[in-house]
Parts: sequence; structure tokens; C-alpha cells
Amino acid sequence: MKAAVRKWEAVREFARGLPEAVMEFPWGPEDCVVKVNKKIFVFLGGVEGPRAPGLSVKLKDEALHGHAMTAPGAEPTGYGLGRAGWVFVPLGEKGAPALDVLCEWVEESYRTVALKRHLKELDARLDAGPDAGPAVRNESTG
Repeated sequence: MKAAVRKWEAVREFARGLPEAVMEFPWGPEDCVVKVNKKIFVFLGGVEGPRAPGLSVKLKDEALHGHAMTAPGAEPTGYGLGRAGWVFVPLGEKGAPALDVLCEWVEESYRTVALKRHLKELDARLDAGPDAGPAVRNESTG
């Protein structure tokens, strides 16, 4: 569980590091989301409570969506969001995706709701090299 919490924290920091990303708690302290342009791009929930840490991301790319659905315990996100490409991925399962894969999915989800200027800034950071991009882009936590 400690590894899952560390991975959750690293994903949260990655998401917060994306251009103009804002962390909010719209339904209380155990319901963390990260938004850009007033739109949620990752549901993080919380690390306390009966359910292990996890995240939900929107993956329009069929290959990424299919890959995410093969993660242990992955399922379409509830409340009808799964029909729109949202996937819930638990982080505490044996064989859970590595941090770099999770960050790739978060970035893809971000790209689905970000404005062109946000994407331009993100791409400029990525082109500038690893020191200019979000903090955990290429790290991996098993």
C-alpha cells in the first residue's frame, strides 16, 4: 500500500505540474481532481479510506485506452464516464502500471481538455528537455 500511495503522490505532482493545472476537491477532502480550463483531466480520489489509491483518466486514443484496460483491476470509470473513454486504474494491485506509464496516460487525458495554448506550452517544455517538463515524466516506480 505504501508503494501505491507514493505512486499516487507522484502522479498528483506530475498532473499539477502541467501548464495551468489546478488541483481541487469538489466533493470533499477524499475526492481530489486536477483540472485545466475548468475541466477535469484526472480523478485522483484520495489515499485514505476503504479503497486503495487509484486514478481515472480519459483516453481517446484506442491503443492507450486498450492498454489501460489491461492493467490489473482496471475498469471503465463509473457514473457513465466509462462510455466516454474514462478508465479507472487502481494503483495498489500487483502488477499495477509503472509511474511513467501512468504519467503518459495523465498527459494524454490532459491533452483531451487543454486549450491549444496549454498544449503549445507543454510541447515547448518537452522539446526543451527533461529539466523543463513536468517533474516526474521519466521516473518509474514499481
